[in-house]
Amino acid sequence: MTTENVQQKNYLLPIIMMIALFGMISFVTNLAAPMGQVLKEQFGVSNFQGLLGNAANFIAYAVMGIPGGILLQRVGYKKTALIAIAVGFLGVFIQFLSGHASETSAFGVYLLGAFVAGFSMCLLNIVVNPMLNTLGGGGNKGNQLIQVGGSFNSLMATFTPAFVGVLIGEAAKANIKDVFPVMYIAMAVFATVFFVLMAVRIPEPHAAATKEPLKNLMSGALKFRHFVLGAIAIFVYVGVEIGTPGVMIYWLSETPVGKTTAGFVAGTYWFLMLIGRLLGASLGSKISSRTMLTVTSLVGLILILSAILSPVSREIALPVLQRSDAGALSFGMAQVPINAMFIVLVGLCTSIMWGGIFNLAVEGLGKYLAAASGIFMVLVCGGGILPALQGWVADVAGYLSSYWVIFAGLAYLLYYALIGSKNVNKDIPVD
Repeated sequence: MTTENVQQKNYLLPIIMMIALFGMISFVTNLAAPMGQVLKEQFGVSNFQGLLGNAANFIAYAVMGIPGGILLQRVGYKKTALIAIAVGFLGVFIQFLSGHASETSAFGVYLLGAFVAGFSMCLLNIVVNPMLNTLGGGGNKGNQLIQVGGSFNSLMATFTPAFVGVLIGEAAKANIKDVFPVMYIAMAVFATVFFVLMAVRIPEPHAAATKEPLKNLMSGALKFRHFVLGAIAIFVYVGVEIGTPGVMIYWLSETPVGKTTAGFVAGTYWFLMLIGRLLGASLGSKISSRTMLTVTSLVGLILILSAILSPVSREIALPVLQRSDAGALSFGMAQVPINAMFIVLVGLCTSIMWGGIFNLAVEGLGKYLAAASGIFMVLVCGGGILPALQGWVADVAGYLSSYWVIFAGLAYLLYYALIGSKNVNKDIPVD
């Protein structure tokens, strides 16, 4: 279906469904982190074991990315979305069953559910990004819709940990059953979107069946330099997005700031990502993806360099999201090293990078888009690899020195925005 045809029709309901799924990606993914605290307290497992549910999401991307792209090419966007939603429902339901399993098997049942849910998140990412881009007509409008979806994604990232925290109350008494209301909500949303999406018609970009072998479609996508460099860019970006606040928590926890405030400061980073995505959604139709990625990468470089070089002895009052003893959320002032302020502000930059990178990477791929989306999603595993590298550097050279890894990542993203994103393979047939 052409861009013109998409623009001539009203796809408001499918757009709402895709944005809802964008939020569910964040809702289910961010459920894993606070669940780690529940698992630690209920089963007495180690920190590593408590984070296994979170790691399962990234493992699923590495495992399911290419098969997901193959599935998308074979059955189309709508059927892939329906399969992803059904798998997501199953994954959350298995996690729900872990609350009814015996003490000896509950932990394993939960991890299985988290892993199954991770497959769903990978498939949903493969679908919702190109679908929102297509429903918006591609170009700046398509990027704008992706930014809207990203804004809802960030909203759910801010909401989920706080909601779980209210439900479990005292962490020392946490139990999987305390989180059941979150799982009920997730399953209800999945079920609603499944039936609504099944009943509506959505455009199928390049939906005409191709006789080409899937292997050829994969290799064909890899012939485009801007796509290959874009896939690397998404690997780097996800690592930068997660490593930037992640290592900051470890650093601030070992300073007079303390662990509790360190968590609040990191929460402010995610809140700024929400603000940035809302701004990106409002400006996405007016500013090109290349310009947005160029500016945010450059500003991010300046902020990280300032964080590395500024003296830690200099403190500043930073407004952070806090939670009172009664569970109410509010803003308050916290004294933190000025380095932390620069790191937190990077959230405004990383907030709008995903949509811009995806938009640039798949531009002009035509029939290779579905296969390319699968390859693209495999590289999301950078969110597990790059922060680990940064953590190793922190062990060797110190926390602030580890941000040279982030600096190098942002430098690559700037290169991609200025040079690497240009399609130099326009002679390759894509019909």
